[in-house]
Amino acid sequence: MSVRKLKPITPGQRFRVVNGYDAITTDKPEKSLLAPKKKSGGRNSQGKMTMRYLGGGHKKRYRIIDFKRDKQGIPATVATIEYDPNRTAFIALVNYQDGEKRYVIAQNGLQVGQNIVSAEKTTPDIGNAMTLANIPLGTIISCIELRPGQGAVMARSAGTFAQLIAREGKYATVKLPSGEIRMILTTCMATIGAVSNSDHQLLVGGKAGRSRWLGRRPRTRPVVMNPVDHPMGGGEGRASGGHPRSRKGLPAKGYKTRKRTKASNKYILERRKK
Repeated sequence: MSVRKLKPITPGQRFRVVNGYDAITTDKPEKSLLAPKKKSGGRNSQGKMTMRYLGGGHKKRYRIIDFKRDKQGIPATVATIEYDPNRTAFIALVNYQDGEKRYVIAQNGLQVGQNIVSAEKTTPDIGNAMTLANIPLGTIISCIELRPGQGAVMARSAGTFAQLIAREGKYATVKLPSGEIRMILTTCMATIGAVSNSDHQLLVGGKAGRSRWLGRRPRTRPVVMNPVDHPMGGGEGRASGGHPRSRKGLPAKGYKTRKRTKASNKYILERRKK
């Protein structure tokens, strides 16, 4: 994993920091695992704009990822490590012994030619998926299920990882990337190791055009709007905007929006860090 700082031969490259892509082994995706990805440009079925600041961007094809890792007990060999335009993490193409090919989220340190397996109980090697009941305490994990058979929903982004810190009865205690400590059923699956592409946070776009390539249109600051458009708009001259809040008037920066009576609150032992 490395990043490259470009030489400032153009104004847009002066501050640009790009990924070195050292871990990537091919630029040709597996055709059988591609699906079309349609863009809406932020418009609904009537053609009306319902999401602002979306539109444009490079054409993409979706890579079908195996988040469930439900091919139990059959070893698979890592064929390639690839870039995925739909997520920050790298993905790995794995070839199962029965001939099937699948994409999985690549963990840090996963190598081409390495064998990985998904089973209820197996060795805690990088890339292997197993139930929380059989993972050794203190292990760094990622791609965690919240409900058995649901598929990975937590710690899937580049460089993220969680830690298994305790087990009691049918629940395991996991410290999540946000700092939250919560209980998860021990029958849920998780993958050993941290997610790849940990240098993603160091990248710098360098110019406004890169945001357009990614499908993001210019965003208007609320402070410069009129009062009819936003609660923070209006005022004489360059007004500060008052209390930070959303377009609908909900306070931001510290205001808790989570319901106190939410059913899953009982599984959260410690809230995320502010």
